[in-house]
Amino acid sequence: MRLHYLQHVPFEDLANIEAWARDKGHRISQTRFFANEPLPPMEAFDWLVVLGGPMNIYEEDRYPWLAAEKRFIAQAAERKKIVLGICLGAQLLADVLGGKAFRNAHKEIGWFPVSLAGEGRRSAVTRNLPERFPAFHWHGDTFHLPPGCELLAESEACANQAFAYEGRAVGLQFHLESSEASVGRLIAHGADELAAGRYIQTGEEMLSAKERFSQLRKLMRVLLDDMEREFGPGKRPEATRR
Repeated sequence: MRLHYLQHVPFEDLANIEAWARDKGHRISQTRFFANEPLPPMEAFDWLVVLGGPMNIYEEDRYPWLAAEKRFIAQAAERKKIVLGICLGAQLLADVLGGKAFRNAHKEIGWFPVSLAGEGRRSAVTRNLPERFPAFHWHGDTFHLPPGCELLAESEACANQAFAYEGRAVGLQFHLESSEASVGRLIAHGADELAAGRYIQTGEEMLSAKERFSQLRKLMRVLLDDMEREFGPGKRPEATRR
């Protein structure tokens, strides 16, 4: 399978997703917007991963490439590509599908539990995840559930934590791809966001939860395996919808 990812800043990369893809023997390519790399033709990939970043999706004046990125994600969804949007990527996916990103009531930074909700217990991409599990978070924005999308997960601080569009496009507000190294980079680059808050942990608290990083890696593999099994090459889009 050919996996292409969109990266917004140097310190937020594929992390656990790269390890999974390499173990599977998938071909990996990328567009790094911070390095002015071009977007590929739609025919060049099967799976699109849209990563996180500190910018907001409505800051097109500061980040002009956001407009082209939105068009690209919309086209990938229309062409029935497999799409996985994470954090900022989930907000971008929600936006192009008709949802609206906005400031959440709380910033959510650190380890907080996520629970399956709505169709989450039945969806092909989340039904093998635990009903409740600790996930890593780093976001201040959220989104309205787009029309025609299914809610998959929620948390105490954020009502819309995961959704699916026609099964094949999935948005995760939380992070399963994060490794200890990638969280360390987030803390180093986002230390100014770690003000006291109900749902904000300290850098020490985040990095001291050593066992949770291995849990994240396992959960990421479960979700990716299920997406590949359900929607990989050879699967007809109309046959895989729920």
